[in-house]
Amino acid sequence: MTDARRSELETLIARTAMGDRDAFDRLYDATSAKLHAVCLSVLKDRPEAEETLQEVYIRVWQSAARYASNGLSPMTWLITIARNRSIDKLRARGSRPVTAPEDAAAFVACSAPGPESATIMAQERRMLDDCLARLAEAQAGAVRAVYLEGVSYADLAAREGLPINTVRSWLRRSLLRLKDCVSQ
Repeated sequence: MTDARRSELETLIARTAMGDRDAFDRLYDATSAKLHAVCLSVLKDRPEAEETLQEVYIRVWQSAARYASNGLSPMTWLITIARNRSIDKLRARGSRPVTAPEDAAAFVACSAPGPESATIMAQERRMLDDCLARLAEAQAGAVRAVYLEGVSYADLAAREGLPINTVRSWLRRSLLRLKDCVSQ
């Protein structure tokens, strides 16, 4: 490491110790790749290494004031924090049973709704459809277009050939009617 690089990192650490977020961002940009490689080499698991890297920078933020310019490389200090935190994670992982990657899928929760949730969602959908049917066709179509299909107010106004404020008024009145209908 060059003297200029060492001096820059020491300055960034000193400014981080004073709570300078800009310096902390620059320190992160300058060192995160190397520290991520350290975490990954110890943990051998990319998501866990990324999580550990975040913890490393939290620790750097909290303990930057304890770094003393004593002639040692600031990278040595940062790498030591990353390595020690990674080893702590590795030890904590040792108490958990290790599963083979192909067995890991068995432990992932299914993201599909359960039967109760699916029934509730179906009932709510029917209720919403019934309430939309009570609106005038143009207003129901506007609500569907904007809130279910993602059409912008401006695009809807152009499609209907109406001023945008008229479309907004339609939607506001329609949503108030829907709210009343759904709350019954």
